[in-house]
Amino acid sequence: MTAPHPAGAATADDARTELAARLRLAVGRLNRRIRIDGHESIPPLQLSALVTVEQYGPLRLSELARREAVTAPTMSRVLAALDEQGLVIRAPDPQDARGVQIRLSEAGAAGLEEVRSHRTALVARRLARLAPDQLEALQAAMPAFEALLVDED
Repeated sequence: MTAPHPAGAATADDARTELAARLRLAVGRLNRRIRIDGHESIPPLQLSALVTVEQYGPLRLSELARREAVTAPTMSRVLAALDEQGLVIRAPDPQDARGVQIRLSEAGAAGLEEVRSHRTALVARRLARLAPDQLEALQAAMPAFEALLVDED
């Protein structure tokens, strides 16, 4: 048997759960809308791999697969497509002559910048439809949104 909640505790928990559900739905739908409206030529997993290589590279295939939470064979196919498009560069691993490291090519960096600029413009157009008080509320909430991105230790 569980101990009863102090007065108002269940209400606060319920409100937080409702906020979490609304936030999850809104962020998910906005993200999906941006992807749909973006018409990017780079599929989502390839785009995610490019961002990871940009952020943490150069990386070995196994490390990239781990960071992307996919199998090595899946990442191998992703890298083959990115390599074919000239978006990544495979270079010998200085620590292991049998291995290769993947880094972003100039074309890959330019492609990421193009996607980011386009997606930012899409969001800016959506923001332009909001009332001034809604824009102010979003601006004030940004530190809280950004705090949600920090992982727990």
